[in-house]
Amino acid sequence: MEDTLRQLPQKAKDTHNDNKKFFSKLKKKPPKHLDSLMQELHEAEFERTDCLTCANCCKTTGPLFTNKDIERIAKHFRMKPQQFIETYLRVDEDNDYVLQEVPCTFLGADNYCSIYDVRPKACSEFPHTDRRKFQQISNLTLKNIAICPAAFNILEAMKSRLKL
Repeated sequence: MEDTLRQLPQKAKDTHNDNKKFFSKLKKKPPKHLDSLMQELHEAEFERTDCLTCANCCKTTGPLFTNKDIERIAKHFRMKPQQFIETYLRVDEDNDYVLQEVPCTFLGADNYCSIYDVRPKACSEFPHTDRRKFQQISNLTLKNIAICPAAFNILEAMKSRLKL
């Protein structure tokens, strides 16, 4: 897994222009079966991929925390939302709440998340490859394939299946 993660940013960079062209075509004329295809590719990839052997998303990026996330996680810790914010979060350049630091404070040495059951929505949906209207999140996907080997593999599988 270490070799894969080390090579991933370069592989994402090498495929960036082709991926941008692919998404440009996909946005212009998305196939009717795109949502079902993405669900199929996502499920197939995560049959092979164990996030606990990787956790690169938790080690290299921080999720956005919505107000609902903050309330839910603060309640889990028996804290007031403002206390949770002051302890763990900061406001980024887009005026969103994000972690004060990465790797994620809640990631254990065993790659398990200590708040998995109440984790932020951004974490539970990552890498967003089973999302409806997938073509609408091309910029996010282009970032995610440099972080997540599963997202990279799903996009490559999608390109070979769709032939745009």
